[in-house]
Amino acid sequence: MLYLNQMPEMMKKPRYNQPQSGRRKYALRTLLCLAIGIAGIGNASAQASQDNEAVKSLQKHRQASLQEKLYLHIDRPVYACGDELWFKVYNVDGSLHRPLDMSKVTYVELLDADQKPALQAKVAMKDGAGSGYFQLPSTLQTGSYTVRAYTSWMKNFDPAFYFQQQVTIINTFEQLPKQEAPKAKGYTLQFFPEGGNLVTGIAGRVAFKVTESQNGKGAALTGQVLDQEGNAVAALTPHKYGMGRFSFTPEQGKRYTAKLQLPDGSTMEQALPQVHERGYTLQLADSTDQHLHLAVRSAGRPDEHVYLLGHTRQQVVSSERALLQNGKYVFRVDKATLADGITHFTVFNTAGQPVSERLYFKYPTKELALQVSAPQQYNLRDKVSVELQASSQTPASLSMAVYKLDSLQLQPQGHIASYIWLESDLKGAIESPAYYFSDAGREDRQAMDNLMLTNGWSRFKWENVLEKDVPKHAYLPENHGHLLFGKVTHKSSGQPAPGIMTYLASPGRPIRFYNAQSNADGKLLFELKDFYGNKDLVLQSDFTKDSTYHFELLSPFSTRYTSGPLSPLQLTEARKADITERHMQVQVEHAYYGGYRNRFHTPGIDSTAFYGQPSESYLLDDYKRFKVMEEVMREYVQAVQVRTRGRNFHFMVMNRPYKSIFRQDPMVLLDGVPVFNINKIIAFDPLKVKQLDVIASRFFHGPLSYDGLVSYHTYGGDLAGFELDSRALMQAYEGLQQQREFYAPTYETPEQKSSRLADFRNLLHWAPDITLEPGKEEQVSFYTSDQPGTYLVVVQGLTATGETGYQLLQIKVNGPVAQKH
Repeated sequence: MLYLNQMPEMMKKPRYNQPQSGRRKYALRTLLCLAIGIAGIGNASAQASQDNEAVKSLQKHRQASLQEKLYLHIDRPVYACGDELWFKVYNVDGSLHRPLDMSKVTYVELLDADQKPALQAKVAMKDGAGSGYFQLPSTLQTGSYTVRAYTSWMKNFDPAFYFQQQVTIINTFEQLPKQEAPKAKGYTLQFFPEGGNLVTGIAGRVAFKVTESQNGKGAALTGQVLDQEGNAVAALTPHKYGMGRFSFTPEQGKRYTAKLQLPDGSTMEQALPQVHERGYTLQLADSTDQHLHLAVRSAGRPDEHVYLLGHTRQQVVSSERALLQNGKYVFRVDKATLADGITHFTVFNTAGQPVSERLYFKYPTKELALQVSAPQQYNLRDKVSVELQASSQTPASLSMAVYKLDSLQLQPQGHIASYIWLESDLKGAIESPAYYFSDAGREDRQAMDNLMLTNGWSRFKWENVLEKDVPKHAYLPENHGHLLFGKVTHKSSGQPAPGIMTYLASPGRPIRFYNAQSNADGKLLFELKDFYGNKDLVLQSDFTKDSTYHFELLSPFSTRYTSGPLSPLQLTEARKADITERHMQVQVEHAYYGGYRNRFHTPGIDSTAFYGQPSESYLLDDYKRFKVMEEVMREYVQAVQVRTRGRNFHFMVMNRPYKSIFRQDPMVLLDGVPVFNINKIIAFDPLKVKQLDVIASRFFHGPLSYDGLVSYHTYGGDLAGFELDSRALMQAYEGLQQQREFYAPTYETPEQKSSRLADFRNLLHWAPDITLEPGKEEQVSFYTSDQPGTYLVVVQGLTATGETGYQLLQIKVNGPVAQKH
């Protein structure tokens, strides 16, 4: 049994629930404290003390506020109602990017355009990985949806850092929505001065971003920057995805405006940020292979001490103190000291104020180089064997999907590497994140640097780093199994009822029985380990003692959402043929293969009752069957004596270790559900009972002890019509999702290949659990369908040391060969 007041102390506040300005203020102030601690002020002994204290505080904070990152490999981007949406979950440490075996449950949801959950699932995790699916019902409307995933621990933080990916679902059973007439495009122009501010008289670099207002996609529009007299001072020429940069020196007292040329010949204007008379700038130059140069310039304070701190995912990678000379100092940072991914460089002035910040991205030095090979040409119903190899020195956990490319189904825009290293550490959508990890994107340093300049702040906040007390969290990590919360209130007032002992049971086999005592807020906590499938739960107290309470089971799914437009669905005339084909595919698959599609793997869980081996066990069919339960108990259940006190029956169980008899009633269970009124079990039909177990000794369950235990099992494990107390709560509850088997037909024999059963699959294969050992080759085989076309093989995953890998391969399936007459 778990008590809420025994939860480990975590963080006091979520780290991402403040506005951006607040995040900057507190994060930078705390980083300053850390910088001072590491850089040191004063004599050497004081500096060493500060260094040690700061590093210890940072390590302590990282341990208390461990960050999880989830990535889902979703099998394809477009679905029809009736399809399965398959996914694999990867969980990594947010700092080290290694597989993280902390949370044993991942919550996955399908959200509609209004951010309302259409489907939800609880997915079991093991060794930092898990897999699941959604069966897409015909009740879903055609449109764009979001698949999002998070753990219980992640609910303590901003939902913007849950995993989220857009998918398209088409309901081919309904008339497709009419396409609205194209609206006039609107555009948004944003400016991002490097380091944070424009300062009078200091030459600075300014990044900009032009996007379409409707979908947030970059727009390649050009323009100029003009001063207040209309003089051009810079040109606006986007480099990639609407992002670009320009340099100029702001003059005192002048205002600057950008004028953008729109496709229809008109223009739009947008003012640049305010120019400050005093302030600081920070310019990063990546001009050598070994070092970065970060130039700090100041207007108004030419000889001030400044501090530079660099950190990557809560790991300090650079710290240096310097004196400005004539308002300038250039820090040189060795690239070899930087961790892979996004590093934040922050500058502080002598007064302890954060004055500038700059982001820099370092590509991973070690990656999982996947080799995916197979012949390129196939006929219908041919066998395909894909060979997988990798360069890793440690085993790699991979997943593979093979789907047809058409006007609806395109190549994915992101993958595990782009998400883990880039998307998960930046707020806001990134257009085509996979580009930055392509060969062309890696050579295009300006595109990556523009992204660092325009996409702002990361997930990290530091105001609690140096706190002595370990901060607290509202949500616990699910280290062993699903945590189910409940609540007890007074029926009369609705107020929380503290100190109430409650019992939770799930009728069936194996029987499940839990107990918990409500805390001061009336909250309950049960740990449901290996709880799979849809089952009934019964929550109650001992109604012979507590009879005036209301019980409630709380949903574990997050109710916090992020806002942001989904890309509109464009169902043009050119796509109607592919939509019609999808409709046929779904119908054929369900008609011919429906029975094969509902196969599940049985999880390897302990089927023993929670109380273990009983002292006595009776299979009642082996004995003379009595029609009255009292006779059963009196005639051959040796360890239990039946007594009456007034009108009430009581059981007295033998305490065999001490050769005595307990004087109080034991815990009595029917299919795992506690029965506190012995009269009701005596009145129950014994012909419905298959087995009776007795624990003839004191039985301990959590902090509670019972004077023995008597457990009845019905034939169906479903209470067999036993009437529960009306005050008990009985509720259907969806546990962990059962592992569903991906089915695809095989064509090994001539008879199978010539079968007249149509095979219209467009998802040829889904394999979520591929393990690739170092130096070995893995072969994955499947068969083509009756659908000719180009198919995409997508393989991705990561190693035990956090190396990410991703590879694509296209194969072509040819149509039937015309017969010669």
